[in-house]
Amino acid sequence: MFNVTTKSIQWGEETLTLETGKVARQADGSVIATLGETSVMANVTYARTQKPGQDFFPLTVHYNEKYYAAGKIPGGFFKREARPSEKETLTSRLIDRPIRPLFVPGFKNEVLVMCTVLSHDLVNDPDMVAMIAASAALTISGAPFMGPIAACRVGFEGGDYILNPEIDDMQNLRLNPDQRLDLVVAGTKDAVMMVESEAYELTEEEMLGAVKFAHEQIQPVIDLIIDLAEDAAKEPFDFQPVDYSALYKAVQKAGEKEMRKAFAIADKQERTTAVSAARDTIKGKLKEDQLEDANLGSAMKKLEASILRGDVVKTGKRIDGRKTDEIRDIVSQTGILPRTHGSALFTRGETQGLVVTTLGTGDDEQFIDALHGNFKSNFLLHYNFPPYSVGEVGRVGPPGRREIGHGKLAWRALQAVLPASTDFPYTIRVVSEITESNGSSSMASVCGGSLSMMDAGVPLKSAVAGVAMGLILEEDGSYAILSDILGDEDHLGDMDFKVAGTENGITSLQMDIKIAGITPEIMEKALAQAKEGRIHILGEMNKALSGAGEFSEHAPRIETMQVPTDKIREVIGSGGKVIREIVEVSGAKVDINDEGIIKIASPNGEAIKKAYDMIWSIVAEPEEGAIYTGTVVKIVDFGAFVNFFGKRDGLVHVSQIENRRLNHPSDVLKEGQEVKVKLLGFDERGKVRLSMKIVDQETGEEIKKEEGAEE
Repeated sequence: MFNVTTKSIQWGEETLTLETGKVARQADGSVIATLGETSVMANVTYARTQKPGQDFFPLTVHYNEKYYAAGKIPGGFFKREARPSEKETLTSRLIDRPIRPLFVPGFKNEVLVMCTVLSHDLVNDPDMVAMIAASAALTISGAPFMGPIAACRVGFEGGDYILNPEIDDMQNLRLNPDQRLDLVVAGTKDAVMMVESEAYELTEEEMLGAVKFAHEQIQPVIDLIIDLAEDAAKEPFDFQPVDYSALYKAVQKAGEKEMRKAFAIADKQERTTAVSAARDTIKGKLKEDQLEDANLGSAMKKLEASILRGDVVKTGKRIDGRKTDEIRDIVSQTGILPRTHGSALFTRGETQGLVVTTLGTGDDEQFIDALHGNFKSNFLLHYNFPPYSVGEVGRVGPPGRREIGHGKLAWRALQAVLPASTDFPYTIRVVSEITESNGSSSMASVCGGSLSMMDAGVPLKSAVAGVAMGLILEEDGSYAILSDILGDEDHLGDMDFKVAGTENGITSLQMDIKIAGITPEIMEKALAQAKEGRIHILGEMNKALSGAGEFSEHAPRIETMQVPTDKIREVIGSGGKVIREIVEVSGAKVDINDEGIIKIASPNGEAIKKAYDMIWSIVAEPEEGAIYTGTVVKIVDFGAFVNFFGKRDGLVHVSQIENRRLNHPSDVLKEGQEVKVKLLGFDERGKVRLSMKIVDQETGEEIKKEEGAEE
C-alpha cells in the first residue's frame, strides 16, 4: 500500500531523517523531516497551468505549529489554533525567501507549500526542520525548482560556532551573556541564499565566519535531499519558459530613450510619473497583439532593469546621482511630541519614520503562548506601513507578513543594547510609523527607535543604526555594491542586504538573494561597505542627541527592591490581603515575582516611598542598638508595649521609661503617644527589649553618659 523511502544522517548531535511515500500521497511532494524528536511535514502542490495575464510568481508558504506537537491544548475560548502567531508568520517568510529565487525564471504557476509541526521535543527548533522538509518536498515534487536548499541555526559562545543550539540556549539571548548570536542561514550547494540574525555586537569577521560555518554544515543535508530525490522524485514538470525576446526588442525600440530620461530624474515622485509616462509611450507604439501579450509586464520590467543596472555597473552613478557608497542626506530630531515618553523623527532622503517610545510597568509585558512554553517579553516593537507613505491609496487592515517581518528585524537590531531589567525595570514599547518610504524603512525604524528610546531616558548601551545594501551582478561577473538603496534599486537589483549595529559591532544582519547566491568575496565587501555607512549614520544621529536622555515627566516611575524569598508570602498575605492593602494605602502598583524582586510603580514619588516603606517594614529585621520612632499600643503595670517597627511590638520596662522611679507607667505615658526607643536586644525567649530613658525624646538622639559620671 505504501511505497516509503527513508534517508537518515547524523547531523551534529542529532539524527536527521527524511521520509516520503506514507502520508499525503496526493500532494505533488510530501516529506516528513525529523531532527531528534521534532518532526515537520511539508506538502507541496503546484498548478499545471498559468493563470491568464499572470505577471508575477504566486508562491505561498504557510508554516503551522500544532499545539498537540508539544502535548498542549491551545488557550482561549475556542481551544483551537487560530490566526498565525508571530513565530509562524516569521517562519513562513523564512522559508519563502530562499526558495522563491530558485524556481526557473518565467515560471508563474501557482505553488503552495504547507509545513505542519507534528512533534516537538522542546530541544530542536522546528523552523529549521520545516525549511529542510519544504526543500525536500519541492525537490521530489517535479516542480521546476533549482534546489535543493538546506538551512541551519548557528550560535556563538566562547569564540566557537555552535551548530543548531538548543531552544533554551537561544531563548531571550539578552539575558544570556555567554551566547552572542542567533543566526539562520539557508543556501544551495554552491552559495548562500538567505541570512537572518540576532547578534550582540559581533565584528564583521565574526559574522562572516558564522555564515561560512553554516554553509559548510548544511552540505550533508543537501546531499541527503539529493539522495532522497534519486529514489523518490517524480518526473520533472515539462516547463519551457516563454520566449518573449521579440516582444522585448519591440518594447526596447518603442521607448528605451524615454525610459532612460525617466530614470535620470533624481526625485522619486517626478521619476515615478516620468516612468509611468514612458510606459504609456511604449504601449502607444505597440501593436494590438503585443499589448495583449501576457509577457508585456515582464518585457517592461526587463527594460527598466537593464537601464538601471547597466548604467550603475558601467559608470558607478546611480539614478539619484549618488556614488555607490554614498548615503543620502540625514535629518534627525528628538522630543517632537510633547506628551509621549520619547519620540524621534528620522529622515534619510525620501524615507522617513516617526518613532515613539512608551514606558510601562510589569502589567504591560506581553504574554507569549509559544509551542515550547509560555513566557513574557518586556520589549515590544511594532512597525506600521500605511499606503500614504508611498503616495498610494490602498486597503488598511491588520499588520501583514511584511510589517511583522520588518518590525522583528528592527526588534532584533535594538534589543541587543537594552539595559538589564534589573537596572531598568520598565516594559518598553516602540512604535515606528513609516510616513515616507523610498528605501529601507526597517533600517529607518532602527535608527529612529534608537533615538526615540534615548529621548525617553532608556539607558541604551550604545546607539544603533542600520543601512540597507544592494547588489547588481552582471552575467560577465562584474558587479556593484550599493549603500542605502532606493526602492527601485531594491526592486530591480539582485540582493537586499540589511546590516544594523553599533560602533562596536553588528546587532542584526538580514540578507535576501534574488539570484543563485553570492560569493564570500562579495559578502565580505558588502559588510565592509555597510560598516562605513553605519558609522556615518551614527555620526549624523549623534547630532540629535544633545537634548535627549531626560526621563519624561509623563512616564511612570519604577523602583525595585529585593526581598528574601521566604518573605514573599508575608508581603502577599493570605489571599493577597497584604499586597492589596499596600496598593490601596500607597496608591502605587506593586508587582512581585518568584525570585523576590518587587517592582513599585507610580508617577508619584511619594506613593512609591509609602509602598516601599510598608514593604520594608514587613520584610526587614530590627537592628540591635538602632533608635526607632514608635507608638504606645498598650500600658501594663510593669511597662508599656510600643509598636516600633512595622507591625512589630516591644516592651519598654517601667525601669526603662525614665531615669526616675515611677509608681505606674501611666504617670508619663498614654496609648497612642509617639515615643523614641532604642532596641536593647532580645531576651532568652526572643522577646524585644526597648528603652526610652537613654533616648532624647525631642531629638531622637541617644543620651551619652558623661565621662566619670556615677552609675
